[in-house]
Amino acid sequence: PQTPAEANQWYSVTYGNGMFVAVATDGAHRVMTSPDGVHWTARSTPVSENWYSVTYGNGLFVAVAGGITFITSPDGINWTERDFSPTYAGGWLSVTYGNGKFVAVGNNGGSYQSITSVDGINWIGHSAPEANQWYSVTYGNGLFVAVTQGGTDQVMTSPDGENWATSTAAGAYPWFSVTYGNGKFVAVAPGNHIMTSFDGASWALQTSISEPGDWLAVSYGNGQYIAVAGNGFVSSSQDGTNWTTQATGAEVWRSVVYGNGMFVAVSSSGGIMTSGKTDSNLISTNNIYQGGMTINGGLTLPSSFFDSTNA
Repeated sequence: PQTPAEANQWYSVTYGNGMFVAVATDGAHRVMTSPDGVHWTARSTPVSENWYSVTYGNGLFVAVAGGITFITSPDGINWTERDFSPTYAGGWLSVTYGNGKFVAVGNNGGSYQSITSVDGINWIGHSAPEANQWYSVTYGNGLFVAVTQGGTDQVMTSPDGENWATSTAAGAYPWFSVTYGNGKFVAVAPGNHIMTSFDGASWALQTSISEPGDWLAVSYGNGQYIAVAGNGFVSSSQDGTNWTTQATGAEVWRSVVYGNGMFVAVSSSGGIMTSGKTDSNLISTNNIYQGGMTINGGLTLPSSFFDSTNA
């Protein structure tokens, strides 16, 4: 249980259509799927790329990489190779779905920092006020919000993924990931930095996390924000301000998602961790129960907050 299908560098995980889907930047099989977050199956793709991000929307999984190629799948199992227009090739690091369209961000080395698609197949490129390498994008409260690791203005917002306005981050840190939930955007950066915003424009730095987390990803589900770090830490918060942190071991956690009543995180060092399973799905490994805990309420998280294993 919770052993990845292959010990690849897993960079992104999403949930949709009853399936967790993770993508990797290396390995013989760079996609793996799981209906329960515990038992994983390697999947073949028509092309081997450095897959950086995957999302689900409108009945379709879409994964993007650093080149001209992207892949789509209705079920996470059978994938189709597709190509962006050469004008839009390269540099896409994050993709999300919201407001009836897919939006990917990055910087293709030219005039485009975002691309949008209604069907996940045909894309249109858009420029941003600042040509940064945009690293993460999310959707919430009628707004797409993207963050970046560098540049003058490290946040940009858009109601449609096409017309963008930049905002000043709460600090000049390398912002890796942003999410939305409970009326608030939350962004994280290595070096123990977290910032929050109600509108995507005005941001406040949060300082309640005491552990030195190299935060690389953040997600929201079941009343909790969950942040995961490249130095093995995981932290939870109900409000984005007050955080409870635990160590999970030497894993480089890259992505976390909520689906089917549980959180699932994947790492570029080959690990998977889960939490939030229902009592009816308790699984015991090495005398440690994986699950049996709903991550909500005012719980004090035990050391078994996440149970993690790798190959």
